[in-house]
Amino acid sequence: MNKSEFMAQDLRRTVVVEGKGVSPGDQGQLALVMFLWALCFPLISIGLKMAPPLTFAALRSFVAGGGLLLLAFGLRRPWPQGWAVWLTLLGVGLSLTSIGFGGMFLAGGLISPGLATVLANIQPLIAAALAGVILGEVLGPRRRWGLFIGFAGIILAALPGFGGSVNSSPAGVAFILLGAAGVAVGNVLLKRLAGQVDILMATGWQFILGGAPLWLLAQQVESPAQVVWNPSFMTVLLVLGLLGTSLALALWFSLLHRSELNRLNTFTFLTPVFALMIGALFFGESLGLVEMAGIALILAGVLWVSRQGPSSPLADRPPYGG
Repeated sequence: MNKSEFMAQDLRRTVVVEGKGVSPGDQGQLALVMFLWALCFPLISIGLKMAPPLTFAALRSFVAGGGLLLLAFGLRRPWPQGWAVWLTLLGVGLSLTSIGFGGMFLAGGLISPGLATVLANIQPLIAAALAGVILGEVLGPRRRWGLFIGFAGIILAALPGFGGSVNSSPAGVAFILLGAAGVAVGNVLLKRLAGQVDILMATGWQFILGGAPLWLLAQQVESPAQVVWNPSFMTVLLVLGLLGTSLALALWFSLLHRSELNRLNTFTFLTPVFALMIGALFFGESLGLVEMAGIALILAGVLWVSRQGPSSPLADRPPYGG
């Protein structure tokens, strides 16, 4: 059997990876990523008062992509090589950015905060199913329980938001689900790219490629004149684009190079935890017993997954023979 046949066989093989837990350093990096993503929610809410959703989403993508590419060019990072890599980058851009951002921004004002939180966090469950088929990352017992406990915590923490003043429309539900599916597909494709392309180049180009369809669609259904170009909007756009988007995704992509997607994705349940804490600390929102119980369940699920599992001869291998 030659090398290419061996790699093809390795790609098709399905393995259960429990193996090593997430290192303390990676846990800290994951916490930072989730905090930055949580910071996006209030910034988006503020920005949507000054810009229409698709235009705002496209501008966010261009700021994030432009910042990363300027840094990559300045550091003389290597360009992505090969049509397969560029096609995968396009797929990431269309799913993670075009569909993910589009669904998130269009759902604003159409769905209650509680239901939006629950539906958006279906993403790790969708990604787990896709990763099992595409990456060969089959969920072992530990990760299944971690995902179950974490998602139960999400539902519990989001319960008070179901009684909000915003009536959930079918369109809002559809947009959130579409965005969650886009993010799940994008994460799987990003995992396939890990180790094949420079982090700054990959994340930067996918934002540009994904932002272009959002901008073109915005020109058809919105008016750029609706954007209020004042200092407040500029500040929100820059912080959202450079910190909450470009820095967060670059850190996330670097983590995907070192660990399995399904293990890392459980940590995304921490995003609403940070969002609740930000709301309590800076926006005067209160945390009740239900939210606190939900947070406890989320933390239990994340800690369960981050622990080191039983050793396996395949535990240290990349799931697709890389």
